[in-house]
Amino acid sequence: MSDLPRKAVTRTARLAALPLGIAGRATLGLGKRIGGRSAEVVTAELQQATADQLFKVLGELKGGAMKFGQVLSVFEAALPEEVAGPYRAALTKLQDAAPPMPAAKVHAALAQRLGDGWRELFQEFDDRPAAAASIGQVHRAVWHDGRRVAVKVQYPGAGDALLADLSQLSRVAWLLGPLIPGLDIKPLIAELRERVSEELDYELEAQAQRRHAEEFAGDPDILVPSVVAQADQVLITEWMDGTPLAEVIARGTQEERDRAGQLLARFLFAGPSRTGLLHADPHPGNFRLLTDDGPASGWRLGVLDFGTVDRLPGGLPEPIGASLRMALNGDAAGVLMMLREEGFVKPSIRLDPDAVLDYLLPIIEPAAVDSFHFTRAWMRAQAARIADPRSPAYNLGKQLNLPPAYLLIHRVTLSTIGVLCQLGAKAPFRAEMLQWLPEFSDGPSAEPAEPVRRAKPARRR
Repeated sequence: MSDLPRKAVTRTARLAALPLGIAGRATLGLGKRIGGRSAEVVTAELQQATADQLFKVLGELKGGAMKFGQVLSVFEAALPEEVAGPYRAALTKLQDAAPPMPAAKVHAALAQRLGDGWRELFQEFDDRPAAAASIGQVHRAVWHDGRRVAVKVQYPGAGDALLADLSQLSRVAWLLGPLIPGLDIKPLIAELRERVSEELDYELEAQAQRRHAEEFAGDPDILVPSVVAQADQVLITEWMDGTPLAEVIARGTQEERDRAGQLLARFLFAGPSRTGLLHADPHPGNFRLLTDDGPASGWRLGVLDFGTVDRLPGGLPEPIGASLRMALNGDAAGVLMMLREEGFVKPSIRLDPDAVLDYLLPIIEPAAVDSFHFTRAWMRAQAARIADPRSPAYNLGKQLNLPPAYLLIHRVTLSTIGVLCQLGAKAPFRAEMLQWLPEFSDGPSAEPAEPVRRAKPARRR
């Protein structure tokens, strides 16, 4: 690939080829079954071929298409295992890799943003990209003062590509919807589209990263690389080694998984409280585990990519902790009242408070016990419960609203839980909430407790 495809007609044609390719393979599969091959074998082949095409098209297009692929890769823990298998490897690739931008294009971009003498700023510069993401790629280098640095260069035309991709993806959301049962794809795409202008602005990203780096300097658990320089669409930060979180997901011991999960939960709640910002892109490609010769209990979490943040000057909204505390205490009326006040239930909607509590308690189970074991099976069960039209949870969920102020918070929390389930981590979710959400620790719920009640099983017809 010589350049980022920028013409809308080219990109639209490639995205449109996804449903056409799937339809063609389905027809081919029918022919194979008629020819005597088993349905299971043919289905597995079709799923693998579809996954391969998904990675190829989204990876080459980069932009919004690849950003959407990264979001899907976080949610794959909710997929039924027989469906998730073929997609998992292809989607996970999107978290860290994509076909690179040629060196000549990188040099031209650096000359344009840093000046013709850009090479004098570096003792060394590696033309081979160390990582490629949705709107830019990263190169290893050595700054003129000897520091090892990461140089992030935005793809030329990335802004236009991002907007065009997300507009086109919204038109084929029906195709992608079945990959993630229970998730409404169109609002997710709409939210991504609203945030692209901030993610394209490397000055805003540099500000957010500086804030985190300063706050977590010397922290025993969290490390954020310092910003070295920023100019237009180039961002230079200190280099950070470490084990990619994806490797722990794939091959980590239970001790390593548990430590990674603990650190993710800590950063989720401590970040907004300490910086007033919420890191809003929690896919595994943005995390590293900093290890040493000691046990996993001494590991630290390295955090990358602050292009998308939610600005929360007072930390996470107070109603989050308060409503969780009330729910675990069985205060159904109080929970419903707070949901109405915050806009989760519109004034015209009439709901039974106990039904609302039955809907919420299985979801907030991690907040009820000292240590919760996050598993793919648990997440699939929650997704199935909410997505089953025969379930009371399905009918109640359709009547709830997601206020704009909570869009990113909802996505980040759900995405982090998805990563915890990929890890299979036993994480002290509750302890982190007690430390960083004062409204949650007030009152009787400060003591660990099992959920007040379980949701009633769906009636089968």
